[in-house]
Amino acid sequence: MNPAPAAVAAILPLFAMTPAGAVSVDRPLAAAVIDATTRYQRIDGFGISEAFGTANQLRYLGDTPVQRQALDMLFDTSTGAGFSILRNLIPSDPAHTMTPVAPASPSDPPTYVWDGTSDATDWGQLWLAKKAREYGVTRFYNNAWSAPGYMKTNNHEANGGMLCGTPGAVCASGDWRQAYADYLVQHAKNWASVGLTPAALGFVNEPNYVVGYSSMDFTPAQAADFAKVLGPTMRASGLPTRITCCDAIGWSDLPNYTSAVLSDPAARQAVDVFTSHGYATPPDSPVATGRKPVWQTEWSTGRGAFNTAWDDGSTQSGFTWAQNILTGLTEANLNAFLYWWGTSVSASSNSSLILLSGTTLIPAKRYFAFVNFSRFIRPGAVRIGASSPQQSLEMAAFRNVDGSRVVVALNTATTDATTSYRLRGRGAARGCPVTPYLTNSDHDTAVQAPLCLHRGSFTATVPARSLVTYVIDETSR
Repeated sequence: MNPAPAAVAAILPLFAMTPAGAVSVDRPLAAAVIDATTRYQRIDGFGISEAFGTANQLRYLGDTPVQRQALDMLFDTSTGAGFSILRNLIPSDPAHTMTPVAPASPSDPPTYVWDGTSDATDWGQLWLAKKAREYGVTRFYNNAWSAPGYMKTNNHEANGGMLCGTPGAVCASGDWRQAYADYLVQHAKNWASVGLTPAALGFVNEPNYVVGYSSMDFTPAQAADFAKVLGPTMRASGLPTRITCCDAIGWSDLPNYTSAVLSDPAARQAVDVFTSHGYATPPDSPVATGRKPVWQTEWSTGRGAFNTAWDDGSTQSGFTWAQNILTGLTEANLNAFLYWWGTSVSASSNSSLILLSGTTLIPAKRYFAFVNFSRFIRPGAVRIGASSPQQSLEMAAFRNVDGSRVVVALNTATTDATTSYRLRGRGAARGCPVTPYLTNSDHDTAVQAPLCLHRGSFTATVPARSLVTYVIDETSR
């Protein structure tokens, strides 16, 4: 695809363009300052899940071009999204749990069903994780929606219910806290035995939201209490897997859990990462985490027919999701940002980024909004200073481990935004090391003509209602 003329301007670091395109020396162009000496949070990655059977939808395609295309779109760092976090469900329903037969008591050794090669117990997620590993993915986040039903007050893995033995959850069958911790750590050991050691493990999902499928109630006090059991159990296993808490349904719910954990020294030591979803309330402000990372681990807009639009004013549009990601990174200081499903066959919802329709893959524009972040901002990157001279030009900047600098700019105005980008604390870049990637109604993370530096600055235009990512090779000479 040919570069869009409006996506990049001539290299005019100090002067504005008149409507006719001539240089106006009377009006110096206001500059965005990209400051590598100002550092914020470390980025752990971007990702998706294929829980509850969507992984099997890909697996059942067999070794076909469409299956390879789907995997490339999700995990390839050159042509796809380069997602680096894969979130997996630890199944608790009778058909998929690794403990289909309930032990007689909490102290009775369970019989685990898992052989490391069959996907019968995890809906194809093990297969997908192995495929993702071929692309270099190492961050597997394994998350329980519920404990097995026999460990809960309602004796069912769905419809809420509390873990027996946590504060206020008294059961005739006894205290199942240690048994649940052992169960979770065993799942991590299972994955580790086939080279898929989970980077993180969560013991609950949406603990304040009761639904008719796998779910479990956990108050903040109960979460802190159980973390004190799970933490030492995980440490005793020798695995490097980090413990998360607590995948709250909305950002405004998370502080209740962080406060409970941080106020208890043992719970504070046990929990490594705080997690939340964006459904009830979006991540748009900082949460006190005691300097622990915070991930947004699930969010989508499921209602309505699959929407591929870039900017139609809907919550499903690519433009909306570009704003969601930018806001989460810059206002909530997120270390990771995940969508719900990467792919699915459902044409009647927007729970996925890509629709699998027969043997055709249909990406929504929100997929490309993610690509503009996830392909270029790699795990280990650090968010750095980025000040925009225009309120309608939202931006964030990052420094990758390899030294490259990434600037993501979203123009929310209905007119083009021409800006000089001044690099502070830059490396030894020379020549034309700036590569723009444009996403809007007409472009899908489309590479544009390279830009040159002049005295540590470059000037570029972000078209109206567009997203542009600038990748700056700091080692270019």
